[in-house]
Amino acid sequence: MSKQLITLDQVIIRFAGDSGDGMQLTGDQFTAETAAYGNDLSTMPDYPAEIRAPQGTLHGVSSFQLHFADHEVLTPGDAPNVLVAMNPAALKANIGLMGPGATLILNSDEFTKRNLEKVGYWSNPLEDGSLARYDVHAIALTSQTVDALKDFDLTRKEAERSKNMYALGLLSWLYSRPTDAARRYLEKKFAKKPEVLAANLAALEAGWSFGETTEAFSVYYEIKPSSPAPGTYRYITGNVALSYGLIAASVRSGLPLFLGSYPITPASDILHELSKHKNFGVRTFQAEDEIAGVGSAIGAAYGGMLAVTTTSGPGIALKSEAIGLAVALELPLIIVDVQRGGPSTGLPTKTEQADLLQAMYGRNGESPVPIVAAQSPADCFNAAYEAARIAVTYRTPVFLLTDGALANGAEPWLLPSIDELPPIDPAFLTEPNHEVDGTPVLWPFKRDPETLARPWIKPGTPGLTHRIGGIEKQDGTGNISYDPANHDRMVRLRDAKVQGIAREVPNLWVDDPTGDAELLVLGWGSTYGPVGAACEEVRKEGIKVAHAHIRLVHPFPADTGEVLRRYRRVLIPEMNLGQLALLIRGTYLVDAMSLNKVEGQPFKSTEIAAAIKDVLAHV
Repeated sequence: MSKQLITLDQVIIRFAGDSGDGMQLTGDQFTAETAAYGNDLSTMPDYPAEIRAPQGTLHGVSSFQLHFADHEVLTPGDAPNVLVAMNPAALKANIGLMGPGATLILNSDEFTKRNLEKVGYWSNPLEDGSLARYDVHAIALTSQTVDALKDFDLTRKEAERSKNMYALGLLSWLYSRPTDAARRYLEKKFAKKPEVLAANLAALEAGWSFGETTEAFSVYYEIKPSSPAPGTYRYITGNVALSYGLIAASVRSGLPLFLGSYPITPASDILHELSKHKNFGVRTFQAEDEIAGVGSAIGAAYGGMLAVTTTSGPGIALKSEAIGLAVALELPLIIVDVQRGGPSTGLPTKTEQADLLQAMYGRNGESPVPIVAAQSPADCFNAAYEAARIAVTYRTPVFLLTDGALANGAEPWLLPSIDELPPIDPAFLTEPNHEVDGTPVLWPFKRDPETLARPWIKPGTPGLTHRIGGIEKQDGTGNISYDPANHDRMVRLRDAKVQGIAREVPNLWVDDPTGDAELLVLGWGSTYGPVGAACEEVRKEGIKVAHAHIRLVHPFPADTGEVLRRYRRVLIPEMNLGQLALLIRGTYLVDAMSLNKVEGQPFKSTEIAAAIKDVLAHV
């Protein structure tokens, strides 16, 4: 039948199903198709915390949201235009996100009495009129997949596993996506299982053909490619981008990369990714616990490597004493905290920004460290590289904060030229750096006059044998010292070293198109996208608002106070109860207002836009 092609400027699709239905894979492959087509995009996977919740229950629902467009995309989107739900649990868990008129593609095979009652549906929503406000397409995805694969030597259960590929084929047709990327993925994944490969390819083709021939869909859609800056792009998740940033820093500095890590959600993928790159001299160590992970990294830093340890919030608590040791030793160390919902185990698969104060102060004694925060999945590359540069240059541990939304989300990434990245010079000390009565000697804590960094000395360097440890050291000589005045001096020197970083980093990034806004929305980390989208939204209504975003959270960029004082009001949205707001108020005595959210989900741009309007209504 002849079908009408409609051109749209953007679409938000959410795939949802049981954790065994392959929704993450389906979303990932649809994203790959969309990236290959040339659309700008942003994704948000949402996993259940349970390893295997009872089938068909709300606790086991897994979803993947993709926002793609013919223009720049800043967030995975607020309200999906399309929901693909593989069972009643997936429908019930996600229907609250859908606006009137949204398209629902529902796997009618799973809407049995037993499955409905399992999630509290006492009547069938496909029949009772409760979905009348939506464009509903009830499709027997499971049985149609089984029927498409009837000629294959597969059991019914084996055939049913391909229903996600059937759904992928249908959605690829509906939104004019090429399926080449999905085909290549399947050919690689099932290269040694030709029967399974053939079945999945057949299911993919069957889903496409169903869309093309069924009368259920009278239209299909096209979203034209966006027009990004020239260059080579790939779509990338935050954890992979962060891994690549560390590798780039290793190559640029000439330092072998070492990762000491204990697996923890949502940081484990960094360990998985880096373990694949031994060809770059990367060494990964899966430690027996968090303390061993950071301890091995400190040892690697002492040995002259680019040392990294990765974890999430609960792991930072366990690493805290060792991080304090690295502060006292003044060794380069990158501590990656992929934040998740807390406290304690909290929400392992959900996102939060509540570790900022822990990164700032979560150690005994005065132990200041720089803090770098990534703002988007692709920016995790730049943030990781910058954290490595600061650590090596200033001989200090550096916190790199991301979160679950950044780690698992994906967006296009412009591949940089390695030669264009800022240089990183380890500048190892190779000979004595001081004289006593005309005799050259080593002072392991004699500082660079500009950076206040102490020398970095490779063990075994002739003539440079020295001792370091956790007890306070004498300035310069490094000898153990309990002298009160010396301790005061060392504490202040370490703090001054960190504060001095503000002198050589870029000024605070500010977007103020008119230059006369009364309200500044200040963000850090992953709020960059929602805040940016909210500001764009209210500016269309003639509202003047400025947006500033902080990459270096400690120390703040040198002009931060000057920027803040240009505006009558300052609003700080963050996924905690006001941690950055506390630091801003305490540092600059600015009456900053907080917009707080701790639901395990990122901000929606509409939430921030509403807050902007409310603040300006009371100026």
